[in-house]
Amino acid sequence: MSHAKVRPVILCGGSGKRLWPVSRKSRPKQFVRLFGQESLLQTTLRRLEEMGCVNPLLMTAEDYRFVVQEQLAEMGLGGASVVVEPTPRNTGPAICAAAGLAFADDPEALLLVAPSDHHIGDVTAFGQALAAGIEQALDGRIVTFGIRPDRAETGYGYIETAERPQDGIAQTFQRFVEKPDLAGAQLMQESGRYLWNAGIFLFSARSILAAFGTHAPGVALAVKASIASSRPDLSFLRLGPEFAEAPEISVDYAVLEHVAGVVIPVSARWNDMGSWRSVWQESVRDGQEVARSGEVTAIGCADSLLRSDEPGVHLVGIGLKNIAAVATRDGVLITDLDATQSVSEAVIHLQKAGVKQADDFPRQARPWGHYETLAMGPRFQVKSIVVKPGGQLSLQSHVHRAEHWVVVEGTAQVTVGQEARLVGENQSVYIPLGAVHRLANPGKLPLRLIEVQTGAYLGEDDIRRYEDVYARK
Repeated sequence: MSHAKVRPVILCGGSGKRLWPVSRKSRPKQFVRLFGQESLLQTTLRRLEEMGCVNPLLMTAEDYRFVVQEQLAEMGLGGASVVVEPTPRNTGPAICAAAGLAFADDPEALLLVAPSDHHIGDVTAFGQALAAGIEQALDGRIVTFGIRPDRAETGYGYIETAERPQDGIAQTFQRFVEKPDLAGAQLMQESGRYLWNAGIFLFSARSILAAFGTHAPGVALAVKASIASSRPDLSFLRLGPEFAEAPEISVDYAVLEHVAGVVIPVSARWNDMGSWRSVWQESVRDGQEVARSGEVTAIGCADSLLRSDEPGVHLVGIGLKNIAAVATRDGVLITDLDATQSVSEAVIHLQKAGVKQADDFPRQARPWGHYETLAMGPRFQVKSIVVKPGGQLSLQSHVHRAEHWVVVEGTAQVTVGQEARLVGENQSVYIPLGAVHRLANPGKLPLRLIEVQTGAYLGEDDIRRYEDVYARK
């Protein structure tokens, strides 16, 4: 069935803690390739494209705009729109802004709001629920999709219905319920009148804007002003600074709890991928219920997840039961699968302790490519830098450090002061402290070089930019 009238709104600006160490603030889980060659964001977009939805509108944060652009380009989704939120304000203002922008394009637009990092195993069942929801949304109702629970789950919010829900049949609901304790979750499952709140919604742009105007006027006014002052920024649309004045509130609290909407139950093998147990549940497992990913060996293990995300790091598990063991180059997590909801608390602890791995990876993505720290001391740092074809770093200088570049693959175009020249493999160039310089890749293959920094301060904020094709500050 075609849903060509439905425009997806994808929320992909959240930072990642619950799947640490694979997901971190610098690259959260929606951009991670947990299964196969596509990220969770790409899988979400692919699923909606196959269902007939068109021209997605993606709401993201300043730090993630280029990785969103990169993953869209990999898929060839040229019709997508990427909107940059100046500051995170939760789902309420984000959805209100998306609705305002969509309404300006088409006052009759139907919007399907979906998180970017969820798994749906039965796309056909979800498509049928969506078809039922379209009829409700066309009548002006705000539709919530509720997942029929198959277990007592403390990690999800719930929706209470008046009667036992039937899949695909819209009905009014009583209330939203916060994440319960285990005893409460068991009672909810046994009653048969509760659904998991999947955070997936369908409505017309007109209806949701009216609801915000009535029930969350502070959000509506700030968002309207931010849309009026929005501006193009390369291929993005950047909302105006007034967006930061909107109350930080979820769409549930702002609107959904106050309107007479409907819920459509669906059994679609949904998973929010919010814990390592969730990843284990959706992974291919052997006869002992062990899920393996990367270079791992499992001996005498059962009901466990073993994952190595770093080539050359071999993870060995012996006699593990109900354990998640996850290794990256610079971090290792070992936890009982039943305790994986607490991983975010561990990340907060690491952040308070000033542990760099809490938020950052050794490899840092940039719009021109990426860099990776190989070694670091009190007055030196060694990096591997990869510049994609056509990419170029900003014209910049440093106050505290000098740099030495050695090209190991490809050809670099290097500008130092007024001089520009090509530097080939096995050649090097020295950048004195304070010199204005730029690095670019004019070729058709990736450029790889080794950078050795020396100086009193080696932080990434020691950059003064004069020009930048990516419009960074």
